[in-house]
Amino acid sequence: MSCNVAFIGLGVMGYPMAGYISKGGHNVTVFNRTSSKAEKWIKEYKGKMASSPAEAAKDADYIFTCVGNDNDLREVTFGEQGAFKTIKKGAVYIDNTTASATIAREIYEYGKKNNFGSLDAPVSGGQAGAENGALTVMIGGDLSEFKKAKDKIDCYSKKMKLLGGPGNGQLAKMVNQICIAGLVQGLSEGINFGMKAGLDMKDVIEVISKGAAQSWQMENRYKTMIDDKFDFGFAVDWMRKDLKIAMDEAKNNGSLLPVTELVDKFYSEVQDMGGNRLDTSSLIKRFRK
Repeated sequence: MSCNVAFIGLGVMGYPMAGYISKGGHNVTVFNRTSSKAEKWIKEYKGKMASSPAEAAKDADYIFTCVGNDNDLREVTFGEQGAFKTIKKGAVYIDNTTASATIAREIYEYGKKNNFGSLDAPVSGGQAGAENGALTVMIGGDLSEFKKAKDKIDCYSKKMKLLGGPGNGQLAKMVNQICIAGLVQGLSEGINFGMKAGLDMKDVIEVISKGAAQSWQMENRYKTMIDDKFDFGFAVDWMRKDLKIAMDEAKNNGSLLPVTELVDKFYSEVQDMGGNRLDTSSLIKRFRK
């Protein structure tokens, strides 16, 4: 059934995600801090643009955000022109930002007091997943709100799951990023080792990717890593932001992240090489100085 949707944040991920919600038959109003992005979006998809998050959220049954970090999220929700200034009673707020579990719980509690629902729903799958409407969505919040929002989230996802109460979506995303960090480093070391040993690594990966070493990173990034090309999605700057969130949370819950901490240091070296906007597979560049 068609409903009014606000989508705030039209970056690499949010732009196509909002597009899929529009294609799903919903009445979408978009806001982006750089208005030219919103102007481009409404030429490409059916919908309207707003001049502020508050204006976008005014008549929305569902409000989505997909922004950079906790500070950005606070600005577009609690800020002077934030969505929470105009959010309707009974509306559901869905945050696709990768942020802290702390702010997710804060928003949830605020929603409870102000009669609207809230889900923290970070995504995985990168730019390609967003453009293909095939993201994985990790969700925290109440089952009742999840059931209401499920068909809207389904517009841009291939897999979603409610993983418990508020903040649990963000905690699950931290697990996701911790796992990816180690995988990319292992893949970088393996490819570099093979190339130094004189192997044709495209042939090698063709074989080992069908065995126990298989991973999404291997299947989707090995060719570009071998060819020294790194313009394919999630940037190093954003990965370091995500890893910091995970490492901060690890201090709170007493877990150890020795490999994650090491890989974060390696990513800082990639940044020092000018690789801030390269994709995360650029870890291998450390071996090619």
